[in-house]
Amino acid sequence: MTETPYSTFTPPQTMSSLPSLAVLTLTLQTALLAADAPKITYTYHDLAPLALEGQGWPADALLSRYDRLPAKAEHVVPDPVWNLSRHSAGLSFRFVSDATSLSIKYQVGSKTLGLTNMPPTGASGVDLYALAPEGKWKWVDVTKPKEADTTYDITGIDPGKRTYLAYLPLFNTTTSISIGVPEGSSFEALVPRSELPIVFYGTSITHGASASRPGMTHVAILGRRLNRPVINLGFSGNGKMDASVGALLTEIEAAVYVIDCLPNMSGSDVKERAEPLVRQIREARPDTPIVLVEDRSHGGSWVKAAQRKRHADNRTALVRAYDALVASGLTGLYYLPGEGLLGDDTEGTTDGSHPNDLGFVRQADAFEPVLRKALEAK
Repeated sequence: MTETPYSTFTPPQTMSSLPSLAVLTLTLQTALLAADAPKITYTYHDLAPLALEGQGWPADALLSRYDRLPAKAEHVVPDPVWNLSRHSAGLSFRFVSDATSLSIKYQVGSKTLGLTNMPPTGASGVDLYALAPEGKWKWVDVTKPKEADTTYDITGIDPGKRTYLAYLPLFNTTTSISIGVPEGSSFEALVPRSELPIVFYGTSITHGASASRPGMTHVAILGRRLNRPVINLGFSGNGKMDASVGALLTEIEAAVYVIDCLPNMSGSDVKERAEPLVRQIREARPDTPIVLVEDRSHGGSWVKAAQRKRHADNRTALVRAYDALVASGLTGLYYLPGEGLLGDDTEGTTDGSHPNDLGFVRQADAFEPVLRKALEAK
């Protein structure tokens, strides 16, 4: 008798191990329902010819439709800034539909969908919100990309006409995107709001690392809370108060400028660049409020002296620049301390440096009163 190899041997099933009749019936019913479910035919609406929020320049000034800086910025700003500006961070699209199913079909430029500290839903996902009856933006769904080309269907939406808000990927280029609704359902693209935007210039944190999805950055959260357009000019590792970027900032008519670059800078960098950047903006935009933001406290800084010293050096330099600007008569300047931006329990980051969703909510909480004050003053 030949012995059955252990790796392929399957013991005989006992009565207790066999599927119950109820389980088999339920499985059969589910299969039949799936087979009988009508296939939804979608009509897709390309966003390229439609108006987006979150871009400071018109479409004809861009190299590609979903860029964040104009084509003329290439070879003017540092190369890493230009390359990162091709990411669609902060770009959003609003539309109205009565569809009970929606389909999001899009393509990103890089097959690397996630980062070491960020899932594909955040780096390369499209995040969908809707305006609830009480007037509050509420989350609906987020795409789960597994390759550069993604088609993601959202079914089972309650009947009724709603306003939707879709955020584009944070850390990937968007090469194309369309929203699909079933045949017979309505679709109305909304024009960008007329209110002046809040413009954020900063680092990878502003860019969106490490949010689980695009709508969870503090920039996006604040846009929903304040019901105002926002422009995300965060450049991962390269938010360094560059004069070339400052010149581009002045081209945007903003409600408020937020300068949040310290995590990418040293104390000597801040001493050299902070005051000139503010004066550059103020000369072009005499009445627009400017918010200077200190660096957040690194999660491990409570036990790492070198990190505490870096924060102290940066913050001291920024305070001195702020004091000098105010003493010179410059008005409309606001200051946001960094200690406590992510909370005081060290639970607000993914990797010590970049906020997790909890950290982004806490950061939005810290930003909100300062921005409201600045907006009221304007």
